[in-house]
Amino acid sequence: MEAGLAAHEACLHVQAQQIASTLEKVRRIRSDLARGQAPASAELAHVIDTRAHLTVSFDLPWPWGGEMFELRDIRPLNYITGPLGSGKTRLAKRLAETLPETGFLGLERLADSAKARSHLDADAALKARVERVLAWLIDDGAQRSDALIALVVALEAEAPRVLVIDMVEQDLEQTTQMALIAHLRLRMRKDRALFLLTRSSSILDLDAVGGGETILLCPANHSPPMCVTPYRGSPGYEAVATCLAAPEVRARTAGVIAWRPDAIG
Repeated sequence: MEAGLAAHEACLHVQAQQIASTLEKVRRIRSDLARGQAPASAELAHVIDTRAHLTVSFDLPWPWGGEMFELRDIRPLNYITGPLGSGKTRLAKRLAETLPETGFLGLERLADSAKARSHLDADAALKARVERVLAWLIDDGAQRSDALIALVVALEAEAPRVLVIDMVEQDLEQTTQMALIAHLRLRMRKDRALFLLTRSSSILDLDAVGGGETILLCPANHSPPMCVTPYRGSPGYEAVATCLAAPEVRARTAGVIAWRPDAIG
């Protein structure tokens, strides 16, 4: 509970700083206007932010029955969870196919770690950002690994605008997962959204979820996916809680159900 409150407090602190900064810019622009000095259009657009919130709608794929799914006001951190066979991976891939400027980071990312390193060698600025984040994570208890490097490379790349990550906790032990999610909360970006597939209680700690985060549950009975608020007694809360487990439990159950070409995640 204490760790969750601390993370939430840090998240709120970052949001408060962003609001204070924007408020100061608005006051300065108003002062300039009073003196007859018009602001640059880019600066005005930034502080007013008249862009529509990112939304998406599409017909749900199998195993659903083609129902219309709509997600409004996509937030910087969006979790997708559900029991085995609930269709969460198919939902994630459909999101990646439908949302503009969206990439999908699949479970093959560990096999592509050599490609990630090659990408780093070709982009000095990206390499510097990745090493800075890795140093922060390791200082916070993470263990350096190919799996972590592959994730950080994708997270620090300038594109795409939206990134969907399949089983974000894959091959990361508990302290690394905790450091990673703390970092993502502290570094929330209004101009980028992340969708994290997870069944780890270290990634999706229901006591720590705060502003800027959304939980999407794919129910076991293949009802349409639903947004769940992180409060006991709210619709879907208990179902989400039963989907999650500590990393050591997930490690013991991984691979129990053999992969099949028709696996639905």
